[in-house]
Amino acid sequence: MFSQVIKDNFLGLRSNGWQTLALLFTLVLLAPIVAIFYVASGNSEGLWEHLIDSVIPRYVLNTLGLMLGVAIVSLIFGVSTAWIVVKYDFKFRRVFEWLLLLPAAIPAYLIAYTYADFLEFSGPIQTGIRWLFGWEKATDYWFPEIRSLPGACILMGAVLYPYVYVMARVSFLLIPSSFFDVGLLANRNIFIAVALPIARPAIAAGLALVLMETVSDFGVVEYFAIETLTLGIFNVWLGMNNITAAAQIACLCFVFIILLIAMEVISRARQKFADTTKKSKSISPTKLSGLKVAGCWIVCCLPIIIGFFLPVGVLLGFIVKGYSVDLNVELGAAALNSLLIGISVACLVLFLSSVMLFTANYKGDFLMRRLVGLASIGYAFPGTILAIGVVSVFGHLDAAIAGIFSNFFNLKYSGWFGSGIGLIIVACVVRFQAVGYGAVSRGLNQIPKNVVEASQLLGANFFDRSVKIVLPMIRLSILAGGLLVFVDVMKELPMALLLRPFNFETLATYLYQFAKDELLEEAALPALMIVITGVIPVIFLNYTVNRLTRT
Repeated sequence: MFSQVIKDNFLGLRSNGWQTLALLFTLVLLAPIVAIFYVASGNSEGLWEHLIDSVIPRYVLNTLGLMLGVAIVSLIFGVSTAWIVVKYDFKFRRVFEWLLLLPAAIPAYLIAYTYADFLEFSGPIQTGIRWLFGWEKATDYWFPEIRSLPGACILMGAVLYPYVYVMARVSFLLIPSSFFDVGLLANRNIFIAVALPIARPAIAAGLALVLMETVSDFGVVEYFAIETLTLGIFNVWLGMNNITAAAQIACLCFVFIILLIAMEVISRARQKFADTTKKSKSISPTKLSGLKVAGCWIVCCLPIIIGFFLPVGVLLGFIVKGYSVDLNVELGAAALNSLLIGISVACLVLFLSSVMLFTANYKGDFLMRRLVGLASIGYAFPGTILAIGVVSVFGHLDAAIAGIFSNFFNLKYSGWFGSGIGLIIVACVVRFQAVGYGAVSRGLNQIPKNVVEASQLLGANFFDRSVKIVLPMIRLSILAGGLLVFVDVMKELPMALLLRPFNFETLATYLYQFAKDELLEEAALPALMIVITGVIPVIFLNYTVNRLTRT
């Protein structure tokens, strides 16, 4: 009897241990976000009041203007191309379906660097104009300034529209053809009267992601000297050495994020429709020929050329002409650092997501499932904001560990969490946890509940069920999530720039150093390396979309 009680207590402790571990991971991921508000509650020594009187209104207006411009460009490119490849059948339509995703492989700061170099006074376009018309000075003619708010809107929209394109395309494909038949019988425009209203929640969700990336951007606004809230955080923190005022700006930026999330949630909640037919069939594409095909090509080619082929062509031109640096020791070290950080973050994100979601789904209650979902909110925060929270939390953690080592073990602890590479890894895990969470969650939703219940009835414990049954069934989702996290980390600039130790470069920061000094030609090779790593998940994403909508 006594031995049975001991056994039952041990099993109960081990069972609760998974929940405790998942809760601990959740608290670690939420701690930097809580820390932002804690730091913001401190005394900024009067700087916050000065910022409100001087620059905050300009930061807010520029941020709103950038969001509006990027939203317009993304909607035009994303919705129009999605409808064309779904509604019409023309030559090379299948090719355009995945080519339209390629701009997602280009970091926003990279397209800003390439276009600024391509369109500046000494670039090939203006040089050709002066040669053709015999002009000699910039005052002899008018040419649009690319380093401006409208220029930033066009360029960022050209690389962020794939978020809208994917969501709109999937939504259009999943609309039953019976809905379009009703629209035709009513003599209505099926795009305006049927497709757009039904796809609006999905388009709003894609647009919310676009605007989150816009608010988070640092590279473009810093290079184009556009004073947004994100750039203000960077300037106040490092330029004025006032982390409290920077955190207060971050809280203002948080308001924009909450509004975007609310927009997406409300848009979804208010849209309901149902197809009562026995078999749901997608719309059949209309065959086109002649000038209509040429029109579809033009509409589809425009965002691809602006967002991918032209910047890649500029980079390849620099490499072919020998302007770019060769694969030297510094570039090799930067590439290795990016690979190590990317792989480390991807593995940690997937491990945390798997443990937390497996526990929440199969052992947790309603509250635990909500907490685990809340832990993925880090993606909604710009890197500059999260950097503040991560530095605050893990700096205190290092200080506590150092005190324990010194008082109890008489050992010196130099710090691993509060500085160095570890801090970059932790910050990236907090920010990109949502990507892993989404991938694992989608995989778990596809597993029949009775499969897990049957394994439990057969005596399999939680660990065996997770490793031997659930994990193999969601391996494709985990692979997709890992690839997306890896590429996001490879492109990450602001957190790496803020948190890196001295003499430590990633491909993104290595490229930034050259671009900042107007030496983009020399950084063409590392820039192209970042693009190549981004193409891999784009191809995988197109495969996933096709599999989802054509099975």
